[in-house]
Amino acid sequence: MKRSLVLLSLATLGIAACDNGTVEPLMDTLDLSFTGLDPLTNGFHYEGWAIIDGAPISTGKFNVDGSGGLTTVAGAPIPGGRFVTGTDLMNTTTIVLTIEPSGDTDTTPADTHVLAGSISAGSAPLTADHGAALGADFTTATGDYILATPTDGAMNNENSGIWFLSLASGAPAVGLDLPTLPAGWAYEGWVVIDGQPVTTGRFTAVDMVDDAAPFSSTMGGPPFPGEDFLVNAPAGLTFPTDIAGGTAVISIEPHPDDSDAPYTFKPLMGGIDAAAMDHVTYMLPNMTTATFPTGTATIR
Repeated sequence: MKRSLVLLSLATLGIAACDNGTVEPLMDTLDLSFTGLDPLTNGFHYEGWAIIDGAPISTGKFNVDGSGGLTTVAGAPIPGGRFVTGTDLMNTTTIVLTIEPSGDTDTTPADTHVLAGSISAGSAPLTADHGAALGADFTTATGDYILATPTDGAMNNENSGIWFLSLASGAPAVGLDLPTLPAGWAYEGWVVIDGQPVTTGRFTAVDMVDDAAPFSSTMGGPPFPGEDFLVNAPAGLTFPTDIAGGTAVISIEPHPDDSDAPYTFKPLMGGIDAAAMDHVTYMLPNMTTATFPTGTATIR
């Protein structure tokens, strides 16, 4: 009984008893810092996970503010990005960051693994290409697109649509070379028109139509991701419009998604030349190293 009471007191003080009778402080604190992580909206939040003996243990829920500082889900600052978990993290092998939906209360990580890193000497760099996160090298992703509006017939408003395909061979062909995404994620195309991002639809296959055509007309389009901006213009915009001078984007979006704006993962993104012509193949620059967030986790 006395020994149990001693161990309880030591645990309460954050001290672990060793087999040889000595005591050591519990390593139950995790410090997190990030660069380029987007704030989440509509109750969605991030959650850290320590993988210990193959099982995920939550290290705490949080969000980030506009400056990248960590906050509670309610918006209060988290000094130093420090989380006191009450769990001994000494045997942690991996730290994983997920996006969790609004109202989440379970103890299981969502499929949307954002960043991860393997612990070595008490710390880990957190990256998207880790096997426990997106798990792919997006620096090799490439993309082509053309301006055209096939859904209202030939030679009508041709600079008011974008299709992620290539005409380099003289016939429509796959224009995107992108890694296969894990569960919880989907690609989404965008055009930034007069400063406003407008979706072209979500997709997981580069050789098929995407999941929506809210702005296209009544005729069929090619079997590739893309969109014509002809009808149902969002507030503040007028369709048809000339998208030359705008910006084309391929993003990686969480599913479910917290926002109708592009998420921070933008492997392909580039300006559309102001003098762009329809039915000419243009290349999308790879922006992985510029837009993908990174982080650091330190166990103390």
